[in-house]
Amino acid sequence: MSTKQILALLNSHIDGDEDQLLSIALQIAAQEARQGRAEDADKLKRLVQKARDQRRTGSPAGGQTPIPLARPRGELQGLVESAYPKVTLSSMVLSDDLAKRLERIVRQQQERVTLREHGQTPTTHMLLVGPPGTGKTMTASALAGELRLPLFTVRLEALFSRFFGETAGKMRLLFDQIAQTRGVYLLDEFDAIGARRGDPNDVGEIRRVLNSVLAFMEEPNSTDSLVLAATNHVEILDEALARRFDEVIEYTLPDTVSARAIIERRLGKFKFAAKEWGALENALGGLSQGELVRAADAVVKDAILEGASKVSPKALRDALENRQTLRGKFRRQSSR
Repeated sequence: MSTKQILALLNSHIDGDEDQLLSIALQIAAQEARQGRAEDADKLKRLVQKARDQRRTGSPAGGQTPIPLARPRGELQGLVESAYPKVTLSSMVLSDDLAKRLERIVRQQQERVTLREHGQTPTTHMLLVGPPGTGKTMTASALAGELRLPLFTVRLEALFSRFFGETAGKMRLLFDQIAQTRGVYLLDEFDAIGARRGDPNDVGEIRRVLNSVLAFMEEPNSTDSLVLAATNHVEILDEALARRFDEVIEYTLPDTVSARAIIERRLGKFKFAAKEWGALENALGGLSQGELVRAADAVVKDAILEGASKVSPKALRDALENRQTLRGKFRRQSSR
């Protein structure tokens, strides 16, 4: 432990800033783990978790209170967006299998101290793959909501375009924040850095960044954060990188039953009689969760402005068919 860290700990104690004190303790734990002192790192992390659990004792809503919303500082400002989602897994329409997997991850995070006492570590690195609009970003929000943690969304494309030539250094700053500030981190458009090494279009900067990510993934579990990488193009990811994730979760377009459930939930009090759904089934196929939500929102807005108590099945069918038309146009353009 450096003199600067000791001074920071003392200042945090004097100022009564327990959140900063615990964050510095986690930073020290991360350093200990990187230097091969895993046992000392685990002891520090258990003490930090014990301190946080004691602060939650007697608090409402299941014994947990949210930590203050942390915001990226310094060179990460503008590249990392912070939020405090209130959405939970129950807000999503999920298959039984996917719901169980995500619930298991939440439980591992909530009981991570118990796992570490038995020589195990919770899931901390997840790869989310699937077409746009299928629920990857919402999953990150729901996990943050379930764990009552801030959600940090990292725009990797912006990282490259803004700091080309310095990207590896900025990634190191990001990894340090992940170790120091517990939260759910969403690395969006992950294929921007996770492309296969040796690709003809690859450049040295991307290779350096990829190697730094590989090194980060190989470090001992030195963070209490949950790191989610999302991509629409899993086929171009480097295999060595994909293998390092604790969980790989695939998202697909909803089937007819799921599509109807998504729309009904979105319609709320404006939904119509069940017998009307038969004429809509053909318009549901091939649309993502995001497209279904936008179609439902469009007709709900119209119903509100018209003073109607429910939406028109014809209006909903028209909105869905409009989304189908737009999807077809974009597909034709992308294939040119």
